[in-house]
Amino acid sequence: METNNKLDSFITELQSKRELHSCTISLKNNTVNFINSQISLLFPHFAEKIDNKSIPQEIDSIKNQLIKLINSLNGLTKIDAESVTQNYIEKLPDIHNKLWMDANAIYDGDPAAESIDEVILAYPGFMAILIYRFAHELYKLRVPIIPRIMSEHAHQITGVDIHPGAVIGSPFFIDHGTGIVIGETTVIGNNVKIYQGVTLGALSVKKELSNVKRHPTIEDDVIIYAQSVILGGNTVIGKNSVIGGNSWIVQSISPNSVVNNKNEVRIKSNKDFEEPINFII
Repeated sequence: METNNKLDSFITELQSKRELHSCTISLKNNTVNFINSQISLLFPHFAEKIDNKSIPQEIDSIKNQLIKLINSLNGLTKIDAESVTQNYIEKLPDIHNKLWMDANAIYDGDPAAESIDEVILAYPGFMAILIYRFAHELYKLRVPIIPRIMSEHAHQITGVDIHPGAVIGSPFFIDHGTGIVIGETTVIGNNVKIYQGVTLGALSVKKELSNVKRHPTIEDDVIIYAQSVILGGNTVIGKNSVIGGNSWIVQSISPNSVVNNKNEVRIKSNKDFEEPINFII
């Protein structure tokens, strides 16, 4: 009898939560479809077939998809879906221009890239930037949830985690990409290059600091090599600087600086280690 009462109480709890719940898995699935529709529009590399006459219809389809996505939030936002969608569509030419600049920068900066088509089709760094630029425009228009679904989809397929609130100039070059994290209030200038494993994060993650700049500023023409960690809202990496791999930075760096870790080579003797170096993890 006690078990039945407990189960009945659990069922009532689930029913109550379902009544309050406004989003279903269709929101995530439809958001991914929205991303793919835009990619196919802007880059024929991803289209099922190339038909120039269909471009107006494709744009109308993207508009309808976004209106439905916003309306499917079911009361989580008071923004007007149609006006927000129109504002977003008007940003597509600018997004397209920035993405071509990004692709060209990756091609010009990577000796292994044989063509811009290869960059667009095969480079996870470019795909992460592409989806970020979609999500960022929606974030600026104060569309909730959907930009984060977009950025997390990019994270899943590329290994690159860029919060849609980050402000990133163009061109932007992510090389290799896996493990990169770029936080919400990060500001990145133009012509910046970042390698795998870089974290642009916060020194403090207290909830009450959500409206404060918590992440660093990276000025123009900076290169950040693999596994470097740069933290803090007051941290500024000055223009034209180079940050060597595995650096840990929590203070500002002047323009034209080179930061690297000092490697030390030590020849061990029997006196240094009484026990053999044979770690088992």
